[in-house]
Amino acid sequence: MLKTHFFATVRLLILLAILCNFSLAVAQQKTEIQVLSATVKDQTIQGATIIFQKNGETSVTATTDSQGRISIPSPFGGVDDPSVTIIIKKDGYSTLVAKGPYNNLTYALSPTMQELDGIRIVLNWGSSPEDLDSHISYPGNHICYHHKTGSLANLDVDDVDGYGPETITIERKAQGQKYVYAVHNYSAKDMSSNTDLSAKSNASVFVYIGNTLIRTYKVPEMRKAGNLWIVFMIDEYGTFVDINKFQDASTWERVRANLETFRGKDESFGDPVISQNDIQESKVANRKGEEAYHAGNLELSVELYQKAIELNPNNGQAYSNLGLSFQKLNREAEAIWANRKAISLANGPHTSTIQASSYYNIGKIYEKKGQWADALQHYSWARERKQHSAYDNGIRRMNEKLGNN
Repeated sequence: MLKTHFFATVRLLILLAILCNFSLAVAQQKTEIQVLSATVKDQTIQGATIIFQKNGETSVTATTDSQGRISIPSPFGGVDDPSVTIIIKKDGYSTLVAKGPYNNLTYALSPTMQELDGIRIVLNWGSSPEDLDSHISYPGNHICYHHKTGSLANLDVDDVDGYGPETITIERKAQGQKYVYAVHNYSAKDMSSNTDLSAKSNASVFVYIGNTLIRTYKVPEMRKAGNLWIVFMIDEYGTFVDINKFQDASTWERVRANLETFRGKDESFGDPVISQNDIQESKVANRKGEEAYHAGNLELSVELYQKAIELNPNNGQAYSNLGLSFQKLNREAEAIWANRKAISLANGPHTSTIQASSYYNIGKIYEKKGQWADALQHYSWARERKQHSAYDNGIRRMNEKLGNN
């Protein structure tokens, strides 16, 4: 009898151990996403819609709870798949689109901006390193945790315990000035050639203009040495120039000096390598965008033009077309950005015509908003590239508005 009880007890203990291990495995597999405000520290976003998409599979949708969280639904929760796209939507916020990995990460939604030349830069990362810092340098200013406010720009959110967000809002970019943005691994500020920022952080930088996410930068996961990732420059004309360089800096003053050096450079930082297949696919997507535009489906045309640009960032025609769609949708800040990029990419025998037309389109947007000086500047740049009565008339109107002789 005692032996029977003994074996029964052993079986019970084994069963409990199996159940415990099963529960632990389930707990370890449980994955989630949290959505926060990009501009208010620790403010959770309830009721945000998160859509998971993967080619060949049915999309799955979830809605964030009162803590801004969702448990990642099947079949996307078990594997952190880099081929999965997540789309996060909420009224009053710009839609966020990101690629995996996504398990146990925090994402920040950017409230829609109204200023034509406003730019919001949102940094997110994983649990380690704990403290990454956003820095932006422009003439007479350096915004970071040490100096949170500057001329028409400020650090909205500073995070020191992992995930982010760290958010810098440029209320209005100054014409004719360069801005350089970087991410500093403060947790490894005293470690030269440290690779944690590149190899471990899973850092992503989301750049918003108006109501639109216009650029996404992911840290190169290639064990790049350096605790400072210099991500991009915005040049004098408002065009984004990718830098993607790593350096070392032990203090915020050293970061400032490094970024000031980059602001003084006129060199190219290297064009992305684009395959012939991507170039052809980009042309196809652009053509489909034009078909959607002429059919009156403007939102679809924007998606297709953006796909064309993702495939080939040098597709100037796609940027020009995108600017037209944004203008028709009254998304004027985005239209300005797209036209500026079309200007920077213009080449060949029609360069002057393309650039003049784009500057004129930007000038019309500024004139509509009553920003006479900005309109005058762009009408003048249009006329510098090509003579046209429309440009002369625009200059005359703006001089009259400004009371110039």
